[in-house]
Amino acid sequence: MTTTTLAVLVPLLPFLGAAAGLLLGRTAPGYVRPLAVLPTLVAAVLAVVVAARQGGGPAIDAATRFTPTGSVPIDLALHLDGFAVLVAVLVGLVATCVQIYSTGYLRDDPRYPSYAALVSLFTAAMLLVVYSGDLMVLMVGWEIMGICSYFLVGHYWETPEARAASLKAFLVTKLGDVPFLIGLFALAADTGTFRITGILGAVANGGLDHPTVIALLLLAGVAGKSAQFPLHTWLPDAMAGPTPVSALIHAATMVAAGIYFVARLLPVFAESGAALVVLAVMAAVTMIGSGLAALAQDDIKRVLAYSTIGQLGYMSGALAVGDRGAAVFHLLSHGAFKAVLFLAAGVVIHAAGTNSLAAMSRMGGLAKRIPDAYWTMTVALLALAAIPPFAGFFSKEAVLVAAEHTALGDRHVAPAAAGWTVLVAGLLAAVLTAAYATRLWLLAFRGRGAEVPDHGRQPVAMTAVLWVLAIPTIAFGLTVGVITDWFDGHSLTPTVTTAVLSTGVALVGGLVTYAAWRHTTALAARTPVGAVVAHPDAEPALVEAEAMTHHTAGYGDTPGTPDPADPGRLLLGPLHRHAATGFHLDALYTKLFVRPVQAAASLVRFLDREVVDTYVRGSGTGARLLGTAVRRAQTGNVQTYLSALLAGSLVLAIAAVVFATVNAGS
Repeated sequence: MTTTTLAVLVPLLPFLGAAAGLLLGRTAPGYVRPLAVLPTLVAAVLAVVVAARQGGGPAIDAATRFTPTGSVPIDLALHLDGFAVLVAVLVGLVATCVQIYSTGYLRDDPRYPSYAALVSLFTAAMLLVVYSGDLMVLMVGWEIMGICSYFLVGHYWETPEARAASLKAFLVTKLGDVPFLIGLFALAADTGTFRITGILGAVANGGLDHPTVIALLLLAGVAGKSAQFPLHTWLPDAMAGPTPVSALIHAATMVAAGIYFVARLLPVFAESGAALVVLAVMAAVTMIGSGLAALAQDDIKRVLAYSTIGQLGYMSGALAVGDRGAAVFHLLSHGAFKAVLFLAAGVVIHAAGTNSLAAMSRMGGLAKRIPDAYWTMTVALLALAAIPPFAGFFSKEAVLVAAEHTALGDRHVAPAAAGWTVLVAGLLAAVLTAAYATRLWLLAFRGRGAEVPDHGRQPVAMTAVLWVLAIPTIAFGLTVGVITDWFDGHSLTPTVTTAVLSTGVALVGGLVTYAAWRHTTALAARTPVGAVVAHPDAEPALVEAEAMTHHTAGYGDTPGTPDPADPGRLLLGPLHRHAATGFHLDALYTKLFVRPVQAAASLVRFLDREVVDTYVRGSGTGARLLGTAVRRAQTGNVQTYLSALLAGSLVLAIAAVVFATVNAGS
């Protein structure tokens, strides 16, 4: 088969698997797991074959006219370049591991058939986005992912947290999709096509008339999909869904789509220096803010969620300085180690006897019980902290090198201000990343929380995939000199300056966190386990709030008593209570947007019920009263009718005489 035929099968197979799974989920439940795993596995293998055939050479394009539109045509088009084929391999690999993992994680879940089908559909939609050569077809996959995330995040719909999280994820991403769609139409109006190759050709020939407006509109959609400031607030709440879904969303789908979209159309954004500066500022705020928030979270999945937001900020920063190779390189590297982190967190949660959430302060005695998760998570955290020689070190270095070259004027794609913004924020974020990665490892595996009951050995389906994904986590960065053909021939080799700086600040962040943990552990050793420790720099109100937190919702799902030895509180000090709530952005949005909308809705409801309905009810009441009066006049007595007729005639006669007399007198 030709390469294009194989590429068509890659998104088609998971789609067919999803359709078959939905149809046979109730009638033939024995086929559900094979239909979940096998189509996705075959699609992953075909994606590898397509990548090998493409080989980093010239892009492969194929298209057929979907339907005549009378204006800008829409084509069913494929565009297979080095970025597309590598991202498709990542999506296929992670999705296959998630499906295999889910057979163990959700083996007793009665809604597993619909869950597995939605994961397959989610995978197919992302693969459609990756391979699509037409923006309207890409938009189809973009929106399918949105509705799939709504259902998957809300899988545990019995809980109010899951229902609220699914609705929030859907609405926030749709808020960004509205200007995104307008931007797509404006882009097509300027260039005369939705085809990616046509758009890039028009941009190269100076055919873009409104680059800044178009770029900013598109960035709104990217901010929503890829959880960048200020539309990132949905992602931490989405942790209410099953852990395998979190791994899929964070590693290979949904949030990666926005970064990939900008990488595909980077020349469009590069036409506007202002848009690149906006993107750089957005990335900087995202990196630093998410790092601080991650350092204050107690739930292990929320730490990883804020981590994802920050790493996406690195990718956005690479795009802001005009280096799509570094952005996609970090996207691929991050996809591997973040999938390990979430799936390992699922093993931790499973071992702790919970279903979806796990407070690190209540963990204890897990390192020996779950060695697979312990070792693979340790490797993935080292990659996250960008410690050499793991994959995260090389990909994060590529981002910092690109920012350094732009800041020093060696690259002229983006303004120097964008380069300095990304470089400084990237180094600060490296400190924070190492700090919260170290804190997570210490609290999860070396914490003083009471040891939870042993729930037995974890399923092989859950532990085996961790080692599969650990391979690219360890080795992918070492291929940096081999994969340059897939990255437009662009070198991704680290420089000495950024390597020393980033590794140095990462080590500082990790060591300072470890020292803070030792200090808090010594302090906690003099306090009964489960009591709340007041650090010397802690505010009294914060200590009281923490004491209340340990006895209220949020920790009720997790067995064991909380460990007060939290280095994050000591490091952040008074900033901790703000960082723990995501710097109150949800409260701010509630005041600025939610409450005004609710007030407007209440006003409309009042006007509808008390004004509009009053007129409607009044007209109905008037007609009913008139009918009642007419009905009572109909007695059925002929004498009464004749008497009324005579009386009426007499009244008319008298009126006529009076009228004639008045006229004669005048």
